[in-house]
Amino acid sequence: MIKSFRGGIHPNGSKNYTASKPIEIATLPSKVVIPVSQHIGAPCVPIVAKGDYVKKGQVIATSPAFVSSPVHSSISGIVKDIALYPHPVFGKCLSIVIENDGKDEWIEGIPIVRDWEKLNADEIKSIIKDAGIVGMGGATFPTFVKLSPPKDKKIDTFILNAAECEPFLTADHRMMLEHSDKIAIGVKLVMKVLGVEKAFVGIEDNKPDAVIAMQKAFEGTTVNVMSIPTKYPQGAEKMLIKAIADREVPSGSLPMDVGVVVQNVGTVIAICDAVVSGIPLIERVTTISGSAIKEPKNLLLRIGTTFEEAISNCGGFKEPPAKIIMGGPMMGFAQSNLNISIIKGVSGILALNKKDINNGTQSPCIRCGKCVNVCPCGLNPSMLSILGERDMYEEAKLEQNLFDCAECGSCVYVCPAKRNIVQYIKYSKMRNNADAAKKKEALAK
Repeated sequence: MIKSFRGGIHPNGSKNYTASKPIEIATLPSKVVIPVSQHIGAPCVPIVAKGDYVKKGQVIATSPAFVSSPVHSSISGIVKDIALYPHPVFGKCLSIVIENDGKDEWIEGIPIVRDWEKLNADEIKSIIKDAGIVGMGGATFPTFVKLSPPKDKKIDTFILNAAECEPFLTADHRMMLEHSDKIAIGVKLVMKVLGVEKAFVGIEDNKPDAVIAMQKAFEGTTVNVMSIPTKYPQGAEKMLIKAIADREVPSGSLPMDVGVVVQNVGTVIAICDAVVSGIPLIERVTTISGSAIKEPKNLLLRIGTTFEEAISNCGGFKEPPAKIIMGGPMMGFAQSNLNISIIKGVSGILALNKKDINNGTQSPCIRCGKCVNVCPCGLNPSMLSILGERDMYEEAKLEQNLFDCAECGSCVYVCPAKRNIVQYIKYSKMRNNADAAKKKEALAK
């Protein structure tokens, strides 16, 4: 029996824009702007210089840090610039600009044909690391690190996160329909690395065709494909673990603490491409959707393609957008311009008109308790927002379990006072992290 997580909401899915549209390969960009930081962890350092000629798949930035991930060129051409450029998450980031020469040539040695079934776990992890694979659901945590839990953390279950619960996004849905063979191989590779026999694929029941495709792909294996009730934020790791494995991840803990590792659909496809064919992570499927897009699509885009070029592949705007969002409408990041790049974690670009966004004026909390009822993490979002608003961020951490918040936005969705709850929570986390960094720096001196 499937046991759902507590709380949650049921927003309009708005997936009809792109759910029935096959993935299209975008036109090659005239240039790419590739940030050296596209992952959680230490940013990479460029190993190419202005004027260098590079080929597709060539490593152009790397880092010796354990928690990091190398960056590869997504096209062949000339390095035109290495400087600070707009970044969809960090504001600005050191980036490598490559002008396309139109040849689209692979670096020597790619692609290959590899007998992946003969590889051992360490060899697979090494390939994943060198390929620059990160969590492609948006978290961008380096995948080889996630697949290297400490020896005292016994992993017995792998879950493929195929919920795709964010409204509008359908990239994972289409990949399950069109690349089920790669998903099956990717899951087998992850299971081999983790040394587990038990695995699940969790798909929300609003994607019945994907459920059938995955059941067929894993027929005759130990992988259990599960259709789970549609409810946001089903795709959050802790919520999915509760729904599928009926395990609670304790406050301050990680999925590995309850014996589980979770990966996204796009991530296991990237693992398959890297291990079987030697292809690094240089492109991804992204949903371009929303009421202001002329022809919404799921596009296979090269990393470093600007949002402007991506949207032009969809015919541009049919009306001036009121808001541009990277990712989904619940957890995505609003963007101020289109001169930012597709990075490894960009699952969607949304362009919404005025009627689809909530521009209401924030007012004081009325203590209705709706945010508490829907919070899947069992927190008091109202109190967290009040503490953040009053700069009492340390109290939010110590008294209200601030860092347990998944920032899913369910609280904001139901708030009648239209309070910017998640923004206050992010602010409090930022201030706490800044204080911790200062203390660490002081101790180092």
